[in-house]
Amino acid sequence: MYNLLKGKRGIIFGALDENSIAWKTAERVHEEGGTFVLTNAPASIRMGTIDKLALKTHAQIIPADATSVADLELLVDEAMKILGGKIDFVLHSIGMSVNVRKGIHYTNENYEFTEKGWNVSALSFHKVLQVLYKKEAMNEWGSIVALSYMAAQRVFPDYNDMADNKAYLESIARSFGYFFGKNKKVRVNTISQSPTATKAGNGVKGFDDFIAYSDRMSPLGNATALDCANYTVTLFSDLTKKVTLQNLYNDGGFSNMGVSQEILDHFKE
Repeated sequence: MYNLLKGKRGIIFGALDENSIAWKTAERVHEEGGTFVLTNAPASIRMGTIDKLALKTHAQIIPADATSVADLELLVDEAMKILGGKIDFVLHSIGMSVNVRKGIHYTNENYEFTEKGWNVSALSFHKVLQVLYKKEAMNEWGSIVALSYMAAQRVFPDYNDMADNKAYLESIARSFGYFFGKNKKVRVNTISQSPTATKAGNGVKGFDDFIAYSDRMSPLGNATALDCANYTVTLFSDLTKKVTLQNLYNDGGFSNMGVSQEILDHFKE
């Protein structure tokens, strides 16, 4: 370990269980010397096992609904009190689609469900950024990262309205990231991760097929949750001080592939 984050303080949204990317990121940040608070919606905290992570990483848990500006304001204030100063890094690892959960096809969306999923998965990122910005809660050269998926750019039929949510999320990172960079010297990026076997991912129809196909297409194979955590650590560190407004692919090369020999061989069988 290199202590890349020694002395740095942050907030990690979305750690639910041992399979989640936020959970792996929290472990890696702790190993690299960073301190943080953990947060999730109260219902998610009750369903998950975040207490184990908090104990392991010596972190405090602050329940907050990321769709509520009032909750986020309290979260940021409390985090700065607990951590003893302004924030250096934030991970937004939140995603949910009611349409996906209920098996509702993209061509037959329930728009109330759509709006709820959009609020949780995408608009919440704008709210997080806005609260941090208005409160001047970020240190200069701080780093804010949100997790995305390549369905924001390409068609994955069963990814449903989550594809739209991720596209909106990435746009927020660029648009708000401009102001955060220009006025606060803070970086804002998204990571487009390989399909990963998390609780959210497993809710998508045919997700096992997604994973198998992507793994065969990618020269390096799929990136794991731990791979994503490691990448996130580099984005939180001072090694990437001039990287901002980017959607960064952590997908084993999948995003630049047209077809692989493994896929061609599969169709010959």
